[in-house]
Amino acid sequence: MNDTSLGLLFTALAILILISAFFSSSETSMMSLNRYRLKHLKGTGHRGARRAIKLLQRPDRLIGLILIGNNLVNILASAIATVIAIRLFGDAGIAIATLVLTLVILIFAEITPKTIAALHPERVAFPASWILLPLQKALMPLVLSINWLTNGILKLIGFSPDSAGDDAVSQDELRTIVTESASMIPSRHRRMLVNILDLEQMTVNDIMAPRNEIYGIDVEAPDEAIMRQLKNSAHTRLPLYRDDINQIEGVFHMRDLSRVLDKGRLNREALSEAAEPPYFIPENTPLNTQLLYFQRQKKRLGMVVDEYGDILGLVALEDILEEIVGEFTSNLVEENEEITQHPDGSTTCSGTVSIRDLNRQRKWNLPTDGPKTLSGLALEALEAFPNAKTSVRIEGYQLDIEEISKTHINRIRIWPLNTTASSSEQID
Repeated sequence: MNDTSLGLLFTALAILILISAFFSSSETSMMSLNRYRLKHLKGTGHRGARRAIKLLQRPDRLIGLILIGNNLVNILASAIATVIAIRLFGDAGIAIATLVLTLVILIFAEITPKTIAALHPERVAFPASWILLPLQKALMPLVLSINWLTNGILKLIGFSPDSAGDDAVSQDELRTIVTESASMIPSRHRRMLVNILDLEQMTVNDIMAPRNEIYGIDVEAPDEAIMRQLKNSAHTRLPLYRDDINQIEGVFHMRDLSRVLDKGRLNREALSEAAEPPYFIPENTPLNTQLLYFQRQKKRLGMVVDEYGDILGLVALEDILEEIVGEFTSNLVEENEEITQHPDGSTTCSGTVSIRDLNRQRKWNLPTDGPKTLSGLALEALEAFPNAKTSVRIEGYQLDIEEISKTHINRIRIWPLNTTASSSEQID
């Protein structure tokens, strides 16, 4: 009889340890589930995901249910283990039962099942939801009572049990998710997604063609000069202005070229009539906002103006799209004419080269949060206009100023350095 009783007790103890392992693994797996993957699986009709989402809608009730079950099982297992130990070892069995049961529960009912659940949360949580969901309904009165008491304690110490965790992902978190998804998203697509996130941090000033580089038509110019510009233009839209770019009158589309030619001669009246009204963009407009404005207003080109109404530059829809997908026009040909790479690792550039374009082409990290051109960057570091050839170091790059005119720097040679300087440093 005693042997049979001990056998039943050992069997009951083993079953209780397995149940404790179930509750422990269920808790870890449920809390480790990816909420966004759950929503995706729910959309595909996955039943396990639907049950898990239903349980996680009130995590306080789920945790309450699991802890109630786990504690009841562990207490009952402790009582049975004590009875077994006393029968086998007498009064000394209490201490033995405490030590042995602690190790058994720790290894087989806590660490091992929780580790498995953390490594494979879906494989544990979805089958467990078959049991947890009906068990929660069956024990709902007990769960609600205990939750009422615990929620009251939480409110006393300044926590709101009704405020669920925010599942929203910040921009930086989303960027991390994208950059770390190397095995799931092709590298080109990752770059495009990151570029879309970066649009909010960039403005039209970062990508605009400065006013001195705007290719437009001066309607006061002779007919021969205008015809030559129309013939040699590599752009589909050309600003029309009178004497000065600030006196812009419209934007001419090359598709209307046949309308402004009369027997091979320029019809100025038709040229003005074919031009669309100019579209103006306030300076420092974020690129994501401007992309939306281009889409809403059906525009593809705009003139960037400052607070006084003076034109600072020109931005086209293609310029914003290139920030997302990369270069897809013939601009690189023009850039290569201004950027010359040398076998020694240095690069010679025109002072008007855009820092962003140079960084993109050479895969450099010259600072872009200040001046937009290479000449402006060098002048900012020098804090004065140079009267002779000089050099300056800027964040890991040495800029040798090779050619200077009266008003601007014409040519700069850049040497990437092995070490990155923490600030700019002029070299005499």
